[in-house]
Amino acid sequence: MDDILYIVVPAYNESENINQLVSDWYPVVERHSAEGKSRLVVVNDGSRDNTYEILENLAAARPLLQPLTKPNGGHGPTVLFAYRYALEKKADYIFQTDSDGQTDPAEFEEFWEKRKSYDAIFGNRTKRGDGLSRAFVEKVLCLILRHYFKVSIPDANAPFRLMTREYLEEFLPKMPEDYNLPNAMLAVFGVFFHKKVKFIPISFRPRQGGTNSINVRKIVRIGRQALTDFKTIRAGLS
Repeated sequence: MDDILYIVVPAYNESENINQLVSDWYPVVERHSAEGKSRLVVVNDGSRDNTYEILENLAAARPLLQPLTKPNGGHGPTVLFAYRYALEKKADYIFQTDSDGQTDPAEFEEFWEKRKSYDAIFGNRTKRGDGLSRAFVEKVLCLILRHYFKVSIPDANAPFRLMTREYLEEFLPKMPEDYNLPNAMLAVFGVFFHKKVKFIPISFRPRQGGTNSINVRKIVRIGRQALTDFKTIRAGLS
C-alpha cells in the first residue's frame, strides 16, 4: 500500500505568495497521493490579508488541497497545529515547508526516495539567500543547542523536513503545547536519542514576496524564552 503523505505549510499574510506556493507544491502531493488520501495542508495563522480566501478559491478545483485557519499564534504553534492535524488524519509521512517561496519543490524527491531508511530527514541550508543576519542567527541557535543538549546539528530550523508519523508521535509530547521552536527541537531529539536521521543540503532562496513577520525584536524575545525552555526540556530528558 502506498504511503500517505501530508505536506503541511504555515501561512501568515502570504497573499503575494500563496498562489505560487500551491502551484509549486500541489503537483508534489498529486504524484505521491496514496489512493487520493495525501494532502497539501496550508494553515492560515490568522492572516490580516486575504490569504485564506485565496486558499479556499484554489481548493475548489484541487481536491488534495486542504486549507485550514486558526487564530494568530505565531509560526511555531502553527507548525505544531499542522503536525497534530496530520497525525489525526493518519498520515504516514509528514513534510513541512514554509509559504514564502524560499524552498525548492524539486528537491523533495531525494527526501522521499530515502524515506524508508530514516526516521526523519532534515534540510541543511548550506547556502542561504535570505541574508547574513538570518544565517548568523541559525549558527548561534545551533551553538546554543550544542551547549544544552550536547548534539551537533548543521541546521536545526530548516523549513524542509520529512518525518515519519512515529517520529512525531514520540517527540511532540516532549515540548510545550504551543512551543515557539518545535522544528529545532525535533532535530535535536532525533540526534539526542540516536534515531535514524539525515541532513541533506538544500537550496534556500530569498523570500519571493511579502514581508517577513519575524523581525529582530521578535527574534530577541523568542531567543530569551528559548533559553529557559531549553533548560526545562533538557531537565525533562534526564
